Amino acid sequence: MAFRNKGTVTLYTDGACRGNPGPGGWGVLLRYGDTEKTLYGYEPETTNNRMELQAVIEGLRALRRPCRVQLNTDSKYVMQGLNDWLPGWKRNGWKTAAKKAVKNQDLWQALDAEVQRHDIDWRWVRGHSGVPGNERADALANRAIDERVKRAEGA
Repeated sequence: MAFRNKGTVTLYTDGACRGNPGPGGWGVLLRYGDTEKTLYGYEPETTNNRMELQAVIEGLRALRRPCRVQLNTDSKYVMQGLNDWLPGWKRNGWKTAAKKAVKNQDLWQALDAEVQRHDIDWRWVRGHSGVPGNERADALANRAIDERVKRAEGA
């Protein structure tokens, strides 16, 4: 796989949910050199874990070609899933060690496909600890929810 860009794309991703389940949002901050792009989206009935996964998927999907990526997430669920659980789930036909169906299988499969396209340096960052990129991703996830709530209220 050829990685055409000479530098690294930095992604910060975050998910948010009001209630669990409840209305949720995801946010992504992408940086390449001096260029920044933000993305965010909304789901009316979801969970925090689904929004964390969706944020990473959407951030990677936004990259039009294979890239070197430094991906920053505050989700231990995403990190542990990728590093510890995913290989076993795939080996076991998307069943857990307890032989139950993997929760959020659709998103794990989408994330697995996106991960294959890129050279990713995964980094966990502590949420709500003042990391500027993570704080912006969090704000975008919450903005997605706030905009929909206001729209639903007719504001």
